[in-house]
Amino acid sequence: MSDPDLVCGLEIHQQLDTGKLFCDCPTELDEREEVTITRRLRPTQSEMGEVDRAALAEARKGRDFSYEASSATACLVEADEEPPHALNQQALDVALTIAAMTDARPADEVHTMRKIVIDGSNTTGFQRTALVAKGGSIEISEGEIELEAMALEEDAARIMQRGSRQARYRLDRLGIPLVEIATAPQLHSPEAVREAAQRIGTMIRATGQAKRGLGTIRQDLNISVPEGARVEIKGVQDLDLLPTYVEQEQQRQRTFVELADRLSKTTSPEALPEGPVDVSDVFEHTDSSVVEDALAADGEVWALALPGFDGHLGTREETDHRLGRELAGYARSQGASGLFHTDELPAYGITEHEIGQVHEALGTDPDEDAFCLVAADPDIAQRSLEAALERAHTAFEGVPEETREALENGLTRYLRPLPGSARMYPETDVPPATIDPDRMAAIEAGLPELPEEKQARYQEELELNEEIAAALATSEHAGLFDDLVAEGAEASVAASSVLQIRPQVEDEGHEVPDELLREAVSALTDGAFTKDALEDVLLEAAREGLAIEDAVEELGLGGVSEDEAREIVEGIVDDNAEMVENQGMGAMGALMGQAMGELKGKLEGETVNRLVREAIQERI
Repeated sequence: MSDPDLVCGLEIHQQLDTGKLFCDCPTELDEREEVTITRRLRPTQSEMGEVDRAALAEARKGRDFSYEASSATACLVEADEEPPHALNQQALDVALTIAAMTDARPADEVHTMRKIVIDGSNTTGFQRTALVAKGGSIEISEGEIELEAMALEEDAARIMQRGSRQARYRLDRLGIPLVEIATAPQLHSPEAVREAAQRIGTMIRATGQAKRGLGTIRQDLNISVPEGARVEIKGVQDLDLLPTYVEQEQQRQRTFVELADRLSKTTSPEALPEGPVDVSDVFEHTDSSVVEDALAADGEVWALALPGFDGHLGTREETDHRLGRELAGYARSQGASGLFHTDELPAYGITEHEIGQVHEALGTDPDEDAFCLVAADPDIAQRSLEAALERAHTAFEGVPEETREALENGLTRYLRPLPGSARMYPETDVPPATIDPDRMAAIEAGLPELPEEKQARYQEELELNEEIAAALATSEHAGLFDDLVAEGAEASVAASSVLQIRPQVEDEGHEVPDELLREAVSALTDGAFTKDALEDVLLEAAREGLAIEDAVEELGLGGVSEDEAREIVEGIVDDNAEMVENQGMGAMGALMGQAMGELKGKLEGETVNRLVREAIQERI
């Protein structure tokens, strides 16, 4: 149901299977490591002379970055030791095709820009992105949803390990083309968000150039509610979880709008301290293993006073959306593994006596005030609590604008401040790509068939039922199915080979290339064996590395004539004369099983059935 209080926009990022965007490297993931590169990144000014706040937040973490690479999937472009090549024209054609499918307005010239990103996900400290088209729309059940922009951008390096001081990436994913499609903030229900994402994803896949598999498509959400703020949720991979993320964010924002009102009645931003305090002496003889381990590693314990916050931080039993969890998210963004706060203490080995001593050190009132603790490297502990203090200030405003990371359970956590326009500036190493009318005319003349159109064709022209037609129309192997039918295969045989038989063989751990499947279906069409032997033939060929002809011979599936089959069937019936005499046609099932054991793969089952029936009838 549409909710006018919910304002949501959607961004789809889909990897393309076209080769990398700014070099000639393939777009495959690669676990080999031939070289490691180390970088330290810093923020730079945009063309407006400003430094982006998200970049500044990342810079404060002080991380070093290492990049593992193999020459099979990365080159000097990914290492930032060679200028980028010209924009991949095949990828550009895919984006222009989607633009034409959605009636978007393509740019006359496509200019590449640099988007400052210094979280280590790119060796350069920026991501290259190019606006391809604006406008356009899609249709969902709630009506027409406008599209704001369509762009091509390079995917980020693949994160392998992230620590407080260093992060390790792999360069195989860096530079894979992403087509990015952003809707206007016109989605007003969780289900509408899912439907819009599914519709856009379907259109991208219809081009036949979308990569498949986990991590190849990611959805970002921009959500706000009345009195809340625009919050970006990044990295949703499960389409079915999209409504959950929307619902949870609505609830989270409403929770903190209400909390701001309650806080204003008990305290004020002016009551917050200037910064955290070192309280390591309090925990000199602590029973807390977490604190003890930190101190043993030359760490310190720092505390942040939160006057008037007692009871407002929340406990795990109360809700997933609590201020203590938000403060911990900000602390983690600066390298801390987490924090303790008084609404959940005493616990974790921290005693009532230690809590009282910290209150005394901070000059806070145990009955009205709260505090939080971080035990870590001194620099990390102090920096983490300074970030938590920043979030405590914004608690009085309700909901801060920020970027949050999607977690697997439908919840989110703080990632960084919401970036602004200050992070964009021109890429001077990549020439503009001109989009002339002839190019667009050729693209518009060859637009791909949409799944609903394909399904209708399968049902009307090939007489497939609705369920099979729908499955084929949305399958990544729909093109292979069309080829098999064009080469003379029965539509039902081609459908079962693509949707059922091939996956069953692959589930047993044997790869079935397209050409092997084509060879098998072609042999079946030519009468080399029967339909019910297709899976056995394909499995034998895939498992043993045989040509289909050899697999047929190995299985002993040479065809037999109907006369030869009749002779075999009559022999079986004669051998079971007593059964036939006692059961009559009731013996059909048992005798049919014996006959198929002799003739499976050599004669169609319906013919065998007829021959068995006739032989029994002649003897009763």
